[in-house]
Amino acid sequence: MTSASTSAKPSLFTPDSLGDIKLANRVVMAPLTRMRSGSSGIPGDLMVEHYRQRASLGLIVTEGVYPSRESQAFVGQPGIVTDEQVAGWRRVAEAVHAQGGRIVMQVVHAGRVSHPDVNGGRHILAPSAIAINSEGHTEKGKQPYPVPQALTAPEARAALEDFVTASRRAIEAGLDGVEVHAANGYLLHEFLSPASNHRTDEYGSTPTNRASFVVEVVTAVAKAVGAGRVGLRIPPERNTKDALETDRDDVLATYGHLLDQLRPLGLPYLSLLHKELGGDLAQQLRRRFGGKLMATSGSASITTREEAVELIEAAHADVVAVGRTAIANPDLVERWQGEHLENVPRPALFYTSDPEGYTDHPFLQGGQN
Repeated sequence: MTSASTSAKPSLFTPDSLGDIKLANRVVMAPLTRMRSGSSGIPGDLMVEHYRQRASLGLIVTEGVYPSRESQAFVGQPGIVTDEQVAGWRRVAEAVHAQGGRIVMQVVHAGRVSHPDVNGGRHILAPSAIAINSEGHTEKGKQPYPVPQALTAPEARAALEDFVTASRRAIEAGLDGVEVHAANGYLLHEFLSPASNHRTDEYGSTPTNRASFVVEVVTAVAKAVGAGRVGLRIPPERNTKDALETDRDDVLATYGHLLDQLRPLGLPYLSLLHKELGGDLAQQLRRRFGGKLMATSGSASITTREEAVELIEAAHADVVAVGRTAIANPDLVERWQGEHLENVPRPALFYTSDPEGYTDHPFLQGGQN
């Protein structure tokens, strides 16, 4: 084997491309809820600095951003609805780009993972009128999730258009692309799961029908902003927020059909949330998607350097999304590449509203804050 062929072998630290987006390395900052946008949902100085500090990661996927006020999931969540919110995101994108980074916006409709005390008293909408058997955080403390209203066909169309408008606004703000969030029990995942989708129309009853709304949303977003700028996140067998998927055959039928339908679009990447990324299900879905895979192991354990390296070197994924370690280590790529010690994440500070635990993590000696 020649030295040229050896150097061409992909590693965690070699460049890559996801559609129209060029990456300096294959370490991605996973989308991470941080709730630091206040009541206005406008990205401010704290968020600008947070993302700027992490620009050396190959790609940043932002925290989930709501496309309409009724779709807001959390107090302090940023939006992409108003001109002021667009201007805030433009500052974020400019700060990341000034450091040579790349950033895409994750767009998410909360569906039934919301409450009137979060979304300004608006309706809570979902595929079916089935509540989550749990509580959510609101400005008045923890409260049970309410029974949502089942989306009518016109309301489903309006939600689709909200995704499209939000994606256009993200590109207008200067971000490099968008990631459609169809995971973690939010609206699009609620359509995919047989536990949360009891519809009997064209969006329910069968795996094919349950996947159809997500197909329509992603296709419309790709048409609006260009398929080369649109990623998709899915969570087969994630079983979160009562969006249960416990039948492997049903999971494969649902997500397999979804990816078969989206494959012709040529999306730049599929972000796959699964605990066995090298397993048969994950790799079969990867083949059916036909494009690059962003590996995400989820919140059960912290992704280590060794795990990330193995995912790339074993060809189980093209890029690896890292969450808590990227929060604690803004210079994570430099630390991993040099095998330096890492800062330890401080979970108690993940969801506060100030700089502590957000923009105060130390860089390596000689690095820049």
